[in-house]
Parts: sequence; structure tokens; C-alpha cells
Amino acid sequence: MKRIVVQSCWPLGVLVLVVLGWHGATVMFDIPPYILPGPGRVVAAGIERHANLLLAVRTSATAALSGFLLAAFLGVMAAVVLAQSPLIRRCLVPYTILLQTVPVVAIAPLILMWFGSGLRSVVIVVAIICLFPIIANTTQGLVSVDRNLLDLFRMSNASRLQVLVRLRLPHALPSLFTGLRISSGLSVIGAFTGEWFASSNTVGQGGLGYSIIYANSQLQTDYLFALVLACAALGSTFFFAVVGCEWLLLHHWHESALKAEGD
Repeated sequence: MKRIVVQSCWPLGVLVLVVLGWHGATVMFDIPPYILPGPGRVVAAGIERHANLLLAVRTSATAALSGFLLAAFLGVMAAVVLAQSPLIRRCLVPYTILLQTVPVVAIAPLILMWFGSGLRSVVIVVAIICLFPIIANTTQGLVSVDRNLLDLFRMSNASRLQVLVRLRLPHALPSLFTGLRISSGLSVIGAFTGEWFASSNTVGQGGLGYSIIYANSQLQTDYLFALVLACAALGSTFFFAVVGCEWLLLHHWHESALKAEGD
């Protein structure tokens, strides 16, 4: 516990220095608030409009979490299929790469046309953005099992399903969580992107993405900063939730978690 507290002091110290430098810059250079508000103004704007801020956070968190969970499910299923044989990977991997290379902004209008505006379209955008890292990392973990262990399972007449459940999936867990950590941050970006096109356009009812666009158009820079900080906090919450789940599942037996604890 003491080690965790000591390690937490370093990033907190950096945060304090950044806030002090931010405040000092606005005072020293007399920067107008509409260009760069001080941290006090940002906090005051967040408190003054806390109801709208909390609603925006809840809306974006719902879309981001739903899309992230959908991407996790589809990504693991796709990785299991790809891990079955090199031929399947040669045939299908190029199409999974399309998920990474096709700009979501380009297909978002199509998603809006097919599924309409609202939460459903935003969730689909989030899932598309989050899917590729999960597929890529989980597939790599599934196919990287030690050949000696595979031979041992074959000598024991294990079925393909037994090899998958008892060997490949446990071995792939660290790789899966690597993909989940990457996608946890991307989920908030996906929600932000989806809300540009498909969220509610009623003032005070949209998520963080729509609220940021509206605040920027009204030159409400202090509230805009509060919304951006809320985005960062939401992404960090998702990331550390995934890290916590990884620790719970791996720290008793996997050497990657044991080494992390020993550092």
C-alpha cells in the first residue's frame, strides 16, 4: 500500500506543476479568458453547469462502454476464428485491416443513414474504432502458444475445443488485455466522433462530443475546457478499469503480472 501511495505522488506532483504553470501563464501574459481561461474559471464553469456536464458524461460513457463491450465480444470471436489456421488468416486478415485504415469519418454518414441518429449509431462507431486492436492482439496471443505445449495436449488426445479453452485462451489473456487497454481509450474517441454525426442535437442533451462542438461555437471556452477534461477523465477511468480487471485475472499466476508487482 505504501509503495502505491509513493508511486501515485509522482504523477500527482506533475499535475500540480502543470496547473500552477497554466495559472501562472494566464496571469503573467494577461491572456484573455476566451482564448485560455485559467484553471479557476474552468472549475467554476464545471460547477456552474454541473448538471449538463454530468448528463454529457453519462451519455458518452454509455455509448463508449456499450461500443467497447461489443467490440470486445466481436474481437475475441473473430480472433478465435482467425487462430484456427494460417489459411483463414491469409484470407480474412486483410479485411480486418480495413477497420483500421478506412476513416470512420468517411463512413459515419452511411451509418447515420442506415441506423438513424442516436445511441445505436454512436455505439456502432465506437465498436468499429475499438475492434481492430482487440482482434490483432488476441489473434497474436492465440497463435503464439509454445509448440511443446501443443504437442503435449495432442499426446493427451485433447480435442480442438479443449486446446482452445484450456491452453490457447489462457495463454492469450495478456495479449487480449493489451488490446483492451488500447481500445479503452479509443472508445471515448469513438464516442466523441460518433456524436459529431449521430448524437442528439438538442441543446443540453448531447454527449461530450456534441457539447464540445456547441461550447466552441458559442465561445464558451471555460466550459469547453471543462468538457475536454471530462473526456480525459472518462478515458482514464476506462483504462484503469481494464488494468484492474487484468490484475484481478492474472496477478495470481501469470508471469507478466508477477513481474509488474515485483518492479
